Amino acid sequence: MKTVRDWAVDPDFWVRRTAIEFQLGLKSATDPELLKEIILENLGSSEFFINKAIGWALRDYSKTNPDWVRKFVDEYREQLAPLSVREASKYI
Repeated sequence: MKTVRDWAVDPDFWVRRTAIEFQLGLKSATDPELLKEIILENLGSSEFFINKAIGWALRDYSKTNPDWVRKFVDEYREQLAPLSVREASKYI
């Protein structure tokens, strides 16, 4: 996981986006602490593709663990881009 953590802070936003989307589709095998860590490293970005990826990652995980995603969005709503909140909240 060191590589994914390194990607999360890479200067290239496409690499950071890959880190954010790294666990898409893993369902119950998703590591929520890693997901949280990677997203927190990228909060405050003005980059559309980063904010969209954050929303996608949260939306995907909400299908497996909606309570975790709901809590995360509530806790970090002020720091999340509106796009991320909208995408994350689609199924919760």
